[in-house]
Amino acid sequence: MSIRTTVTTAATATALATALGMGAVHAAPGGGGWHQEGLSLNAADNKKVDAYWAHARKAERSISPQVRAAARLSHAEVIGFDHRLKSPDSLKRKVATALKESPGHNVNEVLTTVNDSVRYTLQWPDRRYTAGVRTASATLVAWGNGSVKWSNTWERKDGYKAINSAWRAPRSGQRFEVQFHTPASKHAQEVTHKLYEEQRLPSTSPQRKRELQEQQNAAFAAVPVPKGAEHLTAPDARRPVPAGRH
Repeated sequence: MSIRTTVTTAATATALATALGMGAVHAAPGGGGWHQEGLSLNAADNKKVDAYWAHARKAERSISPQVRAAARLSHAEVIGFDHRLKSPDSLKRKVATALKESPGHNVNEVLTTVNDSVRYTLQWPDRRYTAGVRTASATLVAWGNGSVKWSNTWERKDGYKAINSAWRAPRSGQRFEVQFHTPASKHAQEVTHKLYEEQRLPSTSPQRKRELQEQQNAAFAAVPVPKGAEHLTAPDARRPVPAGRH
């Protein structure tokens, strides 16, 4: 597949070659049932989550070079690359929580909705953000990744501000998440993370949830909106990588 713009074949090859310097991959988890923090999976469901995680771990090896290359071509900083693969326990907590909240669903249905077993964060300064997101997302599409989710919350009055996207890798079919941030929006996400986690707990009272949301709103209210960020949409599969400097 060719990329018809300022992103040349040579630049693409160089970026992919540079991106191949990856860290160690975690070992596969074991079998049996799973229990943690009041959540549980029976042996059969736990085995399915283990198999899903093993597939994600294998797929990550081919996804990461493309994401890192897209970051390089769009002049993005990759944040938290060492945490690109969700841990087995974190994945199991997510699946077990979903099963608990939606008793009518089975583990296979829940796993089809998981976008972040493989995940990345790309970050640009405010002045480069809009052009950077356009280039990075169009590059991922040009390499055959399908856009399956695009949540742009920059225009929100309250709450989280950034773009959370999800993609499907062409060969493995693995879904992966890419968050597009500025330094300020990433900082706000980090300082509100514990508040968000507490808010999601079933044991958190409605009054406490409102308090936690107000604290999160205050943190994100201080985040500047980059020019044009609120109008960014998912890339068209037929759209070439945009030209221009970043």
